Amino acid sequence: MKDIDAISSAVIGEAIKIHRELGPGLLESVYEAVLAGSLERSGYQVSRQVPVGIVYDEMRFDVAFRVDLFVEDCLVVEIKSVERLGKVHAKQLLTYLRLMKQPVGLLLNFSGETMKEGIRRLVNDYRPEV
Repeated sequence: MKDIDAISSAVIGEAIKIHRELGPGLLESVYEAVLAGSLERSGYQVSRQVPVGIVYDEMRFDVAFRVDLFVEDCLVVEIKSVERLGKVHAKQLLTYLRLMKQPVGLLLNFSGETMKEGIRRLVNDYRPEV
């Protein structure tokens, strides 16, 4: 398995750099594009607006939701640009992780005065290798 902790750390580092340079107040789509580009330039494989299907009651919905960024096919990144992260944002990401069967996700809110206050790392049945 890829070192998801190292990937998470790299994503957080890039998000902090972007926030310092661009500041708060831009649209989520801007932060998404810049973060994806920065990570790709650093050698990471990044997919944007990844459609995710679900099956419910024997019905298949091919594009039930879209994940902002999917890094190295193992880290889900949800980007926000809101005044304050709410419980609903964490629940949204946890549901994405569960439905995608992924262990770790980052919730990044670029609207705070500092990026540090807008970073949430969420796990779904994640057990780091020892």
